[in-house]
Amino acid sequence: MANATPSRLGQVNLAGDVEALFLDVFGGEVLTAYETAVVLKDKHQVRQIQNGRSARFPATFQVGTQYHTPGAEIVGQSVRHNEITIIIDDVLISDVFVANIDELQNHYDVRSIYSDQMGQALALAYDKNVCRNLIRAARGAELFPGDGGGAALTNANFATTSSALFAGITQAKQAMEEKNVPVDTTPVYAAFKPAQWYIMARSDTALNKDTGDGGSLARTVLSTVDDIQICKSNAFPFGVNDTSNTAIPSAYRINMANTVGAVWTPMAAATLQLADVQMESEYDIRRQGTLMLGKYLVGHGPLRNKCAVELKTA
Repeated sequence: MANATPSRLGQVNLAGDVEALFLDVFGGEVLTAYETAVVLKDKHQVRQIQNGRSARFPATFQVGTQYHTPGAEIVGQSVRHNEITIIIDDVLISDVFVANIDELQNHYDVRSIYSDQMGQALALAYDKNVCRNLIRAARGAELFPGDGGGAALTNANFATTSSALFAGITQAKQAMEEKNVPVDTTPVYAAFKPAQWYIMARSDTALNKDTGDGGSLARTVLSTVDDIQICKSNAFPFGVNDTSNTAIPSAYRINMANTVGAVWTPMAAATLQLADVQMESEYDIRRQGTLMLGKYLVGHGPLRNKCAVELKTA
């Protein structure tokens, strides 16, 4: 009995890797899942570099004014300068190995499921690290004398009471404005876990058409408070003590056990990106299976500390 001659759909011109044409599909699945799941990428500074290990973000302080005396020479003023250096972390990967025998015996496709989960895992890690650095900014010192550093608002009711949360969001915006952060001309964001988001969204304030955001019992809505865009995600590691978490870079290991949320502008933190999300898939004949891999190479850090405020319960 002769063997069948299969038509390998993944081959290019009937030769070579039998999965060559499947790589782009796999890549697209991971990328789509990543872009859909990530929340904070467009809400802070992101800088792309072609090579290198770190990059410097310059900062300058305001120029003053003075009255001129007729005849006096104008020689100019000294402007304070500073810089923030952000270093690229190690490569972050999400990987799955699919054995041939399992695929042959399984009654449904698992690769699309795995690729979607890999993209979401990368997005989850990205948001967690950006969020950690927003809190690092809120706890950071001022870059220039008199410029103001980060800030924290403490209220034991932040975790459970909508009125306290609404007041805290507004107070955070005010605290930044009092440090000359341009909150009226630049976007302002607030981040909370779902528990706090729903406390606010289901409150009488949010449901009131005169004070809320068009909410109703039939449709839970909470998009802005005092013109501040509200974000919610389980990715935000609020309520977690990461000081002993060796799975993340040492700089990100902070204690947020009492943290409930954050309010910030895009200048609060930055991401240095050396390689965006990349996807690889390779069949291993020695192990009779396919290794699927998603990865990216970035680094995060606080930028302008005065542009972030932490909300905490203690």
